[in-house]
Amino acid sequence: MSYIFEVLPSLLDGALVTLQVFFIVIILSIPLGAALAFLMQIKFKPLQWLLTVYVWVMRGTPLLLQLIFFYYVLPSVGVTFDRMPAAILAFTLNYAAYFAEIFRGGIEAIPKGQYEAAKVLKFNQLQTIRYIILPQVIKIVLPSVFNEIINLVKDSSLVYVLGVGDLLLASKTAANRDATLAPMFIAGGIYLLLIGVLTVASKRVEKKFNYYK
Repeated sequence: MSYIFEVLPSLLDGALVTLQVFFIVIILSIPLGAALAFLMQIKFKPLQWLLTVYVWVMRGTPLLLQLIFFYYVLPSVGVTFDRMPAAILAFTLNYAAYFAEIFRGGIEAIPKGQYEAAKVLKFNQLQTIRYIILPQVIKIVLPSVFNEIINLVKDSSLVYVLGVGDLLLASKTAANRDATLAPMFIAGGIYLLLIGVLTVASKRVEKKFNYYK
């Protein structure tokens, strides 16, 4: 038990970095994904092709490879990022692609009659999106969005490959130093706790949006 209290401070410091990555990526990637989903509805072939390729590349290649690309490959062409910005950029672009597909599916699930009703009410496009489409889309996509958010907690451990001192790197450092796997299991418990909190939060948020039924 004394060993747990000995290594816990360094693990909690790593957990704070993990949470920092998590919250920044969520704040950036969800609005970006939603914006991309609405841009996909524009009937302009070059734009649709560009967004389709972006989503295909981001979803079709491993996040680990994207992290390596932004931090290790781009400097060879003169584009350099520090460790944390490179991680944030890679995660944001990756998860925005997934959120874009989720929101696109939600938008396309809205009956066409809703758009006609908006025209009858003299709503412009922004009003239609804000007051009619978006509330319904949010209700539809909430479970899928929260699944991706939970996945992000686990995927955030990949930042250790860039040398970012997150929870996983802190646990591996302690495990190698002390020749024991205990720090790894403690880190696993912290991840489970974070995911448990998010799971409870997701259920409460979904319940609040039940009034859109």
